[in-house]
Amino acid sequence: MFGERLKLARKRAGLSLRGLAEAVDHAVSAQAIGRYERGEMLPGSSVALKLAQALGVTLSYLFSPSEIRLEGVEFRKTAATRARERAMVEAAVLDHVDRYLLIEDLLEIGSHEWDKPVGAPIPVSTLEEAEDATDQIRTAWNLGGDAIPHMTELLEEHGIKVLKLDFPLSVDGLTCLVARPGQEKVPVIVGAMGKSVERRRFTLAHELGHMVMAIVGDIDEEKACQRFASALLMPKQDLLFEVGQRRHAFGYTEVIQIKRMYGVSAAALIVRLRDLGVIGDGTVQTLFRGIGRTWRKREPEPLTEDETPKRFQRLVLRALAEDVISLPKAAELLGKSTGEVSRTMSGPLE
Repeated sequence: MFGERLKLARKRAGLSLRGLAEAVDHAVSAQAIGRYERGEMLPGSSVALKLAQALGVTLSYLFSPSEIRLEGVEFRKTAATRARERAMVEAAVLDHVDRYLLIEDLLEIGSHEWDKPVGAPIPVSTLEEAEDATDQIRTAWNLGGDAIPHMTELLEEHGIKVLKLDFPLSVDGLTCLVARPGQEKVPVIVGAMGKSVERRRFTLAHELGHMVMAIVGDIDEEKACQRFASALLMPKQDLLFEVGQRRHAFGYTEVIQIKRMYGVSAAALIVRLRDLGVIGDGTVQTLFRGIGRTWRKREPEPLTEDETPKRFQRLVLRALAEDVISLPKAAELLGKSTGEVSRTMSGPLE
């Protein structure tokens, strides 16, 4: 397993074999590193330590067994994503999911089973059917017709691992399945760090669309998932109740209040109102040329609510509190210093 872990850490760091050899001041050759990765030989302790330090991982990480793999990886914005960037992202996802599954195993709680909605994947051949698909999701997951306060928690409650990683700018997110020998595959949705809360929420809903819909016919899959995300975050009947059936104008404050109510961007709200026939194309143009002239590039009064995944951190802190893992191990899993983790456990000083 050392070779697989070494290759994973190298890819995550974005290094070639030669680049890693240079990073350890040629304490070992690129050819030898290649042999390590293929499992043809193992390094001595001093070389292994230098490799770990150069890659920013621990020795225990490099020598830990891991048998997981990614399947069905679907990137968003793939046309602009280079192969090296894809490899870095996939390596980061494998690393994080590996740690996530490890802490679940240590706590003997297992992963939440993927609560796939009845009838999924739902056949969709029109944008209207993509909108209707959200009704099946809401019924299956007992969501009612209100706004969704926390997309991340919702997805994790239903067995989907949600990660937030530092992606290249060309990547918005991805979906995949994590396969483990003899166990159910774990669905994963990954969003990009650095995006606004509004953008992350929409990305999560969009990626869920890819997971639960089966596109048939000539409909564009991305547009179908855009409509799905919009309808899921801004349910039709509830939105119409708030804004009315037909409008010819909106003021700034009303738009801000409504977009905050549903946790979406102002631009996404305007597009949703157009799709529902509440406003026409002329009103859309008026809004984007007037009060919303900067909304496509800069979010007005952005949300401050946190959509960061928290379940993994909760599990690690639980394992630490129950002496299932040590403080150094908790720090390693969370990617933080032991001091930071200690302060998290002790709370603020009086």
